[in-house]
Formats: sequence, structure tokens, C-alpha cells
Amino acid sequence: MVRTERLFQLLQALRTLPAPVTAETLSRATGVSVRSVYRDIETLRAGGADIGGEAGFGYTLIDDGSLRPRTFSRIEIEALTLGLAQVRQMGDPTLAAAADAVLAKVAATLPSAGQQHLLHAVSRVHQFSDQARSAPVAAADMDLLRLGCWREEALEIGYTDRHGAATQRTVWPLAIVYMDRMLVLLARCCLRDDFRMFRIERITSVAHTGIMFRPRRATLLRTYLARLDAEAPGGKTCYAEPNGRDRQEAGTPCI
Repeated sequence: MVRTERLFQLLQALRTLPAPVTAETLSRATGVSVRSVYRDIETLRAGGADIGGEAGFGYTLIDDGSLRPRTFSRIEIEALTLGLAQVRQMGDPTLAAAADAVLAKVAATLPSAGQQHLLHAVSRVHQFSDQARSAPVAAADMDLLRLGCWREEALEIGYTDRHGAATQRTVWPLAIVYMDRMLVLLARCCLRDDFRMFRIERITSVAHTGIMFRPRRATLLRTYLARLDAEAPGGKTCYAEPNGRDRQEAGTPCI
């Protein structure tokens, strides 16, 4: 790990962990030795971060010198907290952790009044028990799917349709759609040479291929979304079915 990345990780740990936080706790959180934590604390201080405390007593981040103070209106803070809370409900642990990290970074850049508004936001996300049981559950490796989209790399996926029939496909992943009760991968299927939607809970395996389709993802996604807009409602959209049996049904999402 390069030192710059290590310093950012240490600063983020100081933002998020309950203060005062000991060097041993910071060592576990960042994966470096306690001695490295001591050195990095001094580096952050030299760079403008106001960090109280000392070795043996724990550290407290008083003022984050690496981030300029940001001003949000109260309704903007409400929107931030509501949106990030919704992300936590999406059935994607990586995104849920990222939402917590974003909230901590935003809080670190707010003046004291803004931090109070953040802590006592009016807007909340709540799922009743029956809704929580039907929340999206991802069987596939979401990190691999997301990385495939970011890198514009073709993926080999195993897929099981609603009838239990299995197939292997090479797809160009374009986007992940978070719906109320399911997660969907928008992709271009190399088997059918056309756009398809794949329900992520039915994706049984994901593997890298090393085959890149850069820089076509943005253009393909725009084309696919435009097609979906033109087909809805009442248009014909395609299910991803195995063994070339992809079929069309009017007014039905492509899942």
C-alpha cells in the first residue's frame, strides 16, 4: 500500500472510530504496525490535521486539515442522509459500508451546526418486517459485477432461469439496477448479440475474462436505456433464457 493511501485510511479511521482511539485500534483498522501509526499521525499533523492526544492515551481528530469546510443547506443535509440510508437497504454490503464512509466524510467537512443537523435529520428510511424479508438478496459477487462495469470487461456468468435451467454466458456488463425487490444486471449478451437483463439472484457464478470492450459502455448503456424507454409500457422486452430460448413478452420487464 502506498503511503498516501495509508494516510487517507488512517484519517478515515480517525473520523469514524469512537474517540479517543488508541494506536492499537488504528493499527488493526488500517493494517499497519503501531509504530507506523505513530509516524503517520505525526505526518498528518504536519500536513494540517489537528489531532489531539498522544501515544498511550488515544487520539481524537479535532479538525480535518485535508478537507475544506463544506456548506450544505438543511434540506440538502436531509437529502444526503435519506439517500445514504436508502443505499444501506439495497442488499449490497460493499455499498452499505461505502455509504457509512461517505456520511463520515461529509460530517467531517461540516461546521458544528451542520453536524448537528446531520445527527438529528428528520428524514428516515424504514422497512416493515414483510418488506425487509423481500429485500433484494444478491447471490452473485457484487464486487466482481461492479468491477466489470467499471473496467468495461466482459464477464463469464452462470445463470439459472425461473424454471431452473442453467446456462453459461459471456456478457458485457453495463449497469446494476437496484429495484425495490430485486437487483438486475443490464448487459449485452454475446450469445444473443443483443441487450438482456439478468436477475442477480439467479447469477450463480461470475468470472473475469480479460476481454475489454472499452470505451463502449457509456454508448451501449445510453442505447439500451433509450430502447427501454421506447418499449415501455406495452413494448416487447426480452427475458434472458438458456440455450438460445430467449423469448419476448409484451409489457414485461426483461428479467
